[in-house]
This record gives sequence, structure tokens and C-alpha cells, in this order.
Amino acid sequence: MKKSIYLLGATAFLILSSFKTNVECEYANSNMGYAKVQTNAALLTDDINQARFYTYKAINAIEKTKTQLDVCGCIIAKKSIYENIAILLQATKSTTLEGTKNYLNQSIVLTENTILTLDSHDSHNSSYSNDLLTVNTKPSTTEIIATKETKNKKLFDTIDASLEKYEISLNKVVEGVNCEEATAFAKSIYSECEKQLLNPNLSEGSKYYNLRTKNITKKALNKIGNCNMAK
Repeated sequence: MKKSIYLLGATAFLILSSFKTNVECEYANSNMGYAKVQTNAALLTDDINQARFYTYKAINAIEKTKTQLDVCGCIIAKKSIYENIAILLQATKSTTLEGTKNYLNQSIVLTENTILTLDSHDSHNSSYSNDLLTVNTKPSTTEIIATKETKNKKLFDTIDASLEKYEISLNKVVEGVNCEEATAFAKSIYSECEKQLLNPNLSEGSKYYNLRTKNITKKALNKIGNCNMAK
């Protein structure tokens, strides 16, 4: 009987750990998206000092994905971000704008590859998976972590439900406001969410709220499309 209860608990723990793994991968992916924006900004400037400024912002964003990738369990992505940071640091040390942009272009390729890798995070192994498969996790530890993850999932479900109204309202803006204004409105929300997600002191609820708001807003931006093409 006790064995059956433990196996049931371990199964539930695996499901909840997978849920947390997926969310942490999404947080990491958001940071990589922000890093890509900053790297592109560095590429667009003709001032080497401005390029360095944006490059450091990109480095800072990528640095903040390390802890999240520990939970996410994506070894490929983790290896890529260390290589990316090294290249971006070289970009800040380059004495010519041409040399800086050469490193930045290499970084963009790595960043895009990392984003694609994290998009397929469902196939990755979390940091908890091996413990469960080898049954090395003690029942008491399993119960404590599973309880925490259950609470988080309930919180996240509540946030998802609350954001349904936001999604409806945003769709009304997309359909009822002119393209340029709707785009500016959605982009400001998207950008603010990206910035908030870089804050290491956010609670789990705030992190998830900003992540989901960002994802909903991204869908709206995709729906709006190119304003010039719509004319």
C-alpha cells in the first residue's frame, strides 16, 4: 500500500517537475529574446560606444538565463549561452566597429539557435528526471517539492484565468484601433514584460504573469502584422 502511494506521488512529482521545467525554459527564452533585441540594436548603431552599451545589456540578459537553464535541463542551450557570452565579451573589447559587428553577427546566430532549442524544451530532461527514474529521491523530499509545485501550478492556473480578459481586450484593440497605434500599444506592453522578466527578485507569480502577458501580446503582434503591408 505504501509502495503504491509512493509511486503515485512520484508520478505526480514527475508531471509537476516537467511543468516547472517547461516554464523555466520559457523564462530563459524570454531573456534570450531580449538579448537578441539588444544585440540587433548594437548592430544598427554606427557608434562603437553605443554598440558596447547594447552589447553589455545583451550579456546581462544572457547571464540571467543560467539559473533557469539549471532547472530547464537543456545542456545544448547552456553550452551555447556560455559560448555566446564569450563572443559578446570579445565584441566589447574590439577596437573597431567592424570587428565589433563581426562578433555581434556571430552572437545573433548563437542566440537564434538557442531560442529554437528552447522552443523544443518538451523533449529535454529536467534536473529532476534522473532522480525520479533511478528512484534516488527520498519520499519526504519528493512530498515537499511536489507540494510546492502543486501550489505554483494552482497559482499559475489562476493567473491564466485572470489573463483571459486581457487577451479579449487586447484583441479588441487590434481589431478596433488603427494599425500603428495598436502596434505601439502592444509593443510597449511586450517590452515592459521582457524587462520585468530580467528582474531576479520577481516572485513566481509575477514572473509567470509577465511571461504569459508577453506571450499573449506576441500573438496579438503577429495578428497585427506589418502595418505597411496592410495599407
